[in-house]
Amino acid sequence: MATPDRAQGSATQNGKPRGDFASFVTHFLRRYGTFVGLLAMVAVFALLRPGVFLSVNNLRNIAEQVSILAIVAMAMTIVMVVGDFDLSVGTLASLAGVVVADLLIQGTGLWPALGVGLGVGALAGLLNGLLVAYAGLSAFVATLATMTAFRGLSLWYTDGATLFSGINEAFRPIGQGRTGPIPNPVLILLAVLLITWFVMEQTTIGRRLYAIGGNAEASFLAGINVRRLRLIAFVCSGLGAALAGIVLTSRLFSAHPTAGEPFMLTSIAAVFLGMTMFREGEAHIPGTLFGVLLLGVMNNGLNILGVNSYIQNILTGTIIILAVLVSGLASRRR
Repeated sequence: MATPDRAQGSATQNGKPRGDFASFVTHFLRRYGTFVGLLAMVAVFALLRPGVFLSVNNLRNIAEQVSILAIVAMAMTIVMVVGDFDLSVGTLASLAGVVVADLLIQGTGLWPALGVGLGVGALAGLLNGLLVAYAGLSAFVATLATMTAFRGLSLWYTDGATLFSGINEAFRPIGQGRTGPIPNPVLILLAVLLITWFVMEQTTIGRRLYAIGGNAEASFLAGINVRRLRLIAFVCSGLGAALAGIVLTSRLFSAHPTAGEPFMLTSIAAVFLGMTMFREGEAHIPGTLFGVLLLGVMNNGLNILGVNSYIQNILTGTIIILAVLVSGLASRRR
């Protein structure tokens, strides 16, 4: 029978628990796993196709591709911070894009057309917010319904056709132009990123949004107007989706009624990936950005390697499942 001293010695080594290193590795991967995965992907793709993946043109292409998704993901982060979802962001991006394109084809000026497109996003977000925060519907049910409605509006508005002929050339630089060496979509993303980060991390409204996501009832009892802030979160989501749809339409210089639909799944995936970093189980702007970069690098690298698109969808789905599991475990620990 081991004495207490021997029993303690068997569990420790040089005064430290033997499990310290394993615990450190687990904790590190739990907090920085997305970042480690991103670096690993970059290393693998760089080794497999060094002359292509790390070329300036390809890196610029990755930046342009992820910038549009990242705009949606930043807005989605605000909604998920308060504990809700917005499944309508993809179809709303499509709707805003076709509205702006059609107005430009009809001869409307660039800035009025852009204003109308953003207004469509704000009104759609307002509708979602009213349904969720004031009518009491679950965010999943409400935004699933509006997602279907927005898709129908886009298809009805365009009669299922792609709009491309007669779009004002002044619209092209938004998605295809550059300011110096930096693509304009990246500059738009940087502006959105700085604004959302500042609001969420440095202002009272941001702290209140996090408080609502942590405990809505306690926030209400503390005097926070929970309904109004949830409404604001959905309006921000609508604006972000509309802006992304406008940039996408400009980049393609055409508007298809379903062009933005992939943004819904990938933006949610990016937020969940970000929830596994830095602040475990909590949505936040820096983590979402890394989640977007990971998905963008993965898709770009697999395309360069010629991997079947169906396999890419399987990998994306697997990553989402893992991210949700990890963030769920982290939330329970918190």
